[in-house]
Amino acid sequence: MGWFKPVCTAAVLAGFGVAVSAETVLIHGEAGPNRGARAAALQWFADQVGERSGGDMSIEIQWGGALFKANAAMQSVRDGVADLGTVIAVYYPQELVSYGISDLPLENPDAWIGMRATDELMRTSDVVQSDLADKGLVYIGTFTTSAVNIGCKGAAIRTADDVDGLKVRGVGAYGKVFGELGATMVNMSIYDAYQGLDTGLIDCSQGYSYAVSALKQAEVMDSYTLLDWGQVGGVGIFMNAISYDSLSADQQMLIQEVGSDMADEFGRLIIAANEQAIEDMKAQGVEVIELDAAERAKLVERGQPFVGAWVETADSVGLPGEALLGEYRALIAKYTEMRDTEGYPWAE
Repeated sequence: MGWFKPVCTAAVLAGFGVAVSAETVLIHGEAGPNRGARAAALQWFADQVGERSGGDMSIEIQWGGALFKANAAMQSVRDGVADLGTVIAVYYPQELVSYGISDLPLENPDAWIGMRATDELMRTSDVVQSDLADKGLVYIGTFTTSAVNIGCKGAAIRTADDVDGLKVRGVGAYGKVFGELGATMVNMSIYDAYQGLDTGLIDCSQGYSYAVSALKQAEVMDSYTLLDWGQVGGVGIFMNAISYDSLSADQQMLIQEVGSDMADEFGRLIIAANEQAIEDMKAQGVEVIELDAAERAKLVERGQPFVGAWVETADSVGLPGEALLGEYRALIAKYTEMRDTEGYPWAE
């Protein structure tokens, strides 16, 4: 087989009552490949844990679904297959309903604001912390796919009604709104959208600017509409509770500190990547359209029932849905004001 070797995660060692060695090696499972802005931020997280701990801790990342696929991440981390893992909330609408709040269409398209608001809510809410503890998980840090936009071939979205009659690849509440506006929704991975657009299987694809660039989708797009609507932000690092409890208080503090700082690093990376992607699209002849504020308001209004549905789901699993939504909106306002008055933390 070639790779057979003993892998002793902190969870395994703690389970057998074995003292963790001077260097604590933590295993992280990542379903995605080792490329792109998110991979760079995850590697930064691992490097910073090693550097700030002075070699006391290190994180070994298993890329490309080597340990588990994206739709098995939560239970795999909970069961100790890895000490940490990248978990995507959309796969767990009931189990991780609290984290799914960051996927809602809340007029929050700024990647950094979304991550900072999500990170503070997950980190400071007692009810969220208690809910995760019941699932054997500890929240460490967050990513985001960034702002949801839409690219088309042979069509252009200038108003909310322009999706009517088009075949659209979309996911989450955003995709459901497109469907309510008359689009024929097509169940297709973002990774297959290039071929879908190229062959006419779809007319448009919901996506994210940096991903359009990374997947070369601009080659088969005529237009790209900036919706200024919201983002899919429920993507982050969670840790096995046994592994976490096996760490010293200083180690726990350090890994939480780096996890929080990761929002700034990924914000810097993803905002720059998105801006560059837009410029590249324009250079390739793709028409970049900024949706009118009145048209955006139509999308926001259409998205409200899905926000209400999230509150009901949260209530059904014993979480105070309306209170959490109020906290989250207040955090979005807090970090919006911070950005507007102080700028991004990495800006000179």
